[in-house]
Amino acid sequence: MIRILLFLAVVFALGLGFAWLADRPGEMVVTFSGYQYQVSLMVAAVAVVAVVAAVMIVWWLIKSLWNSPYTISRYFRVRRRDRGYQALSTGMIAAGAGDGALARKKTKEAAKLIRSDQEPLIQLLEAQASLLEGDHEGAREKFETMLDDPEMRLLGLRGLYLEAERLGDRNAARHYAGRAAAMAPQLAWAAESTLEDLTGRGDWDGALKLVEAQKSTRQIERDAANRRRAVLLTAKAQALIDSDPNAAKTAALEANRLRPDFAPAAVVAAKLLFRQNDVRKGAKILEAAWKAEPHPEIAELYTHARPADAVLDRLNRAKKLQEMKKNHAESSLTVARAALDAQDYKTARQEAEAAIRMDRREGAYLLLADIEEAETGDQGKVRQLLSKAVRAPRDPAWVADGLVSERWAPVSPITGRLDAFEWRAPMERLGQLIDSNEDAADATVPTIAAPIKPAKENVIELNPAVSAERPTTAMASESDEDQVAPVTATTFAAVPPDAEAVEPAEELARLPDDPGVDPDDEDQKSPRKFRLF
Repeated sequence: MIRILLFLAVVFALGLGFAWLADRPGEMVVTFSGYQYQVSLMVAAVAVVAVVAAVMIVWWLIKSLWNSPYTISRYFRVRRRDRGYQALSTGMIAAGAGDGALARKKTKEAAKLIRSDQEPLIQLLEAQASLLEGDHEGAREKFETMLDDPEMRLLGLRGLYLEAERLGDRNAARHYAGRAAAMAPQLAWAAESTLEDLTGRGDWDGALKLVEAQKSTRQIERDAANRRRAVLLTAKAQALIDSDPNAAKTAALEANRLRPDFAPAAVVAAKLLFRQNDVRKGAKILEAAWKAEPHPEIAELYTHARPADAVLDRLNRAKKLQEMKKNHAESSLTVARAALDAQDYKTARQEAEAAIRMDRREGAYLLLADIEEAETGDQGKVRQLLSKAVRAPRDPAWVADGLVSERWAPVSPITGRLDAFEWRAPMERLGQLIDSNEDAADATVPTIAAPIKPAKENVIELNPAVSAERPTTAMASESDEDQVAPVTATTFAAVPPDAEAVEPAEELARLPDDPGVDPDDEDQKSPRKFRLF
């Protein structure tokens, strides 16, 4: 559009110029070789324009002839390149679709039309074709060759990483991922694998730096980054709790600041503060975490904040936690445990039963069994409660990848995944659970009278010997349902030798294609056997 406007502007300017010359008549005299040429100004201007145009056309023709070999070769080179890229595109589509034969064919075709140093995608297509054909050794060689090219280095590391993962060599996979993460921290696969390697080796500071890099490159959201930092800082505090308490305290407080509702961070931070006699600040941290989500470790540490406290003081602290989170099973269980230690069996029983009403689970019944044994010593009731505990749902625990642990850990011991442990009830038990109305008294089941059945009119005995041994068979058949007694080998053995064979009332018609019974075979038959029709 702009070119059209410029062309129109030039034509318009030329028209104005010629119109201006036409309005101002004049003559032009040219003397050359003794001759004098006199023309009008308009003719002279047209002649000059024609000469310039002719010179330009001649120059274009000479230039075109001079550059014609290069132009022709460039045409064929572009055509060849287009065919190569078409083959490369078809090969990549075939590799993505899983067609190894077509991918290999298009790889060879593309390699003939385009040089691999000009187009690195040919190397990728060759590696993909090798993988589809099952030639993993050849694919690894292609990926190793890519490491020499700065443009293809990350692609080669990715391919070697996937091959190491396929072979189960986690050390090699983490090595390639570490090299890729050092070159490009924005790669999610490399960062995640490197993070698993760092956490597996206990390098919490390196893992924290990597999480910070992930956050800066926006690989993960801000909340997820804070969660990971809280987990890593908690793990660091647990590792330094004995060797460097001050550094552990700093890490634990930072983790609690990032996630105040994270129970492991609150427990570690409060424990370190209690060791430094800062009971007030530690109690506030535990109270905030308890309000967010009650946890038995928080309750245990809060009630035993002062080792010299009496059992009644611990009971009061447990009741204080209950006031912060009312109508919660964990609050009632905390008070029940403290009351049991204080030998306040009435309160302990009330709170344990209240916890069972709110959340029936194994620990509540076990606690109630302890209360029953300590107060009354009734072993029958204790065994009854223990049987209920066995069939009740299990208490929540730290679960990661199907593994149940009593203590929290930053990584899964099975997969090495960070922040894999969750506080929930294990689900591997498939037994019968306690119904909500099990403790209620058994209701009286109404009896339904059975209908009177008519007496048997005819009783047919197939075997007199069996009937003689069991004379009450006929009487029992009058009260039971009709049953057909099976014919066994004992019945046949009890038949006397001189018994006559029972013949059918009417002989069945023989089918046309039935050859019948051979007379010789019929004579060999034992007369003691029956013929059943």
